[in-house]
Amino acid sequence: MSHEVRESRGLGPVERAPYRRPPRSRWSREHSGGGFDHDRGGATYAALDLGTNNCRLLVARPAGDGFRVVDAFSRIIRLGEGISASGRISEAAIGRAVAALTVCRDKMKNRGVTRARLIATEACRAAENGIEFRARIAEKVGLTLEIIDRETEATLAATGCTPLIDAQAEGVVLFDIGGGSSELVRLNRSKDTHRGPPPPQIRGWISLPHGVVTLAERHGGMVVTPETYEAMVEEVAAMIAPFAAAHGDGLQGLHMLGTSGTVTTIAGVHLNLKRYDRSRVDGCWMSAEEIGAVVERLLGMSYEDRIASPCIGVERADLVLAGCAILEAIRRAFPCPRLRVADRGLREGMLVQMMREDGVWGRGGQAAPS
Repeated sequence: MSHEVRESRGLGPVERAPYRRPPRSRWSREHSGGGFDHDRGGATYAALDLGTNNCRLLVARPAGDGFRVVDAFSRIIRLGEGISASGRISEAAIGRAVAALTVCRDKMKNRGVTRARLIATEACRAAENGIEFRARIAEKVGLTLEIIDRETEATLAATGCTPLIDAQAEGVVLFDIGGGSSELVRLNRSKDTHRGPPPPQIRGWISLPHGVVTLAERHGGMVVTPETYEAMVEEVAAMIAPFAAAHGDGLQGLHMLGTSGTVTTIAGVHLNLKRYDRSRVDGCWMSAEEIGAVVERLLGMSYEDRIASPCIGVERADLVLAGCAILEAIRRAFPCPRLRVADRGLREGMLVQMMREDGVWGRGGQAAPS
């Protein structure tokens, strides 16, 4: 099988990941001198995630035992559109990426970013011209992207979502349904460090070479019959089976923790939101029955109905059922009674890692003085 499975103890990939201390981005070197800048009153951090479907940026400054977001950007650019058939990032997708990354570059400059990490994920890993694309972005936009491996992606997702683990739970089954890949991580209960967000206690992880874009392109996303939906579920379930066999024990006392457009969309539909509201979605709980009810509702919608839904829209209408199929395969493998929804993930994980490396949190969880 083409997917990757890793076992670990303790902090696992947090300690072993090859990108644990990545090089400063070209942005940091040229515009800030890099690092934690005490002379200018502390650092402003940026985390950029260029995924198969989305381009997302967070700009933040340390505050208390976490950080305060001072700017953000998100745009669906479908960088991975057509890669499963052609093997290449298309010129149209490159143009969309250049436009979005130019906005991100300008936001970082305007906010005085002093340290940044700019990552690209499955689309750039899988495409024949991924390295060429990276070079074109450096030339046209002036940003140097770091193409991360799947282990690093799983670790960053876990790092970003760890604060949402129920303190009374024994652990969680975390999933991140992306555009071109999906990560599944078994986490033990985090240890309270009293110095910033706790690091994830990763027991094991798997990365699947399927996300909402690749699965929808493979099976169709506009018209999804019950038979098509079940075929998608079974395809993903076969990939999850080895990981479930190794880590499907002791589910009592665990809950699921999901991060992705799929799970936040499901939460928005469940809450009957007239427009998406992160403050109501991030951290909300859903029961297994509530998730099932929303999926049934989505399966009963036409493509036009999904476009008209305020929590789906035209940009996700052809992808949301592929995401639901991936989630259903995960739920069958790990039948936990509760799911906590996270509107956070890789970007927050990058921010936490950079701030932890720079020692911005002092004793008692407070931001170190600048």
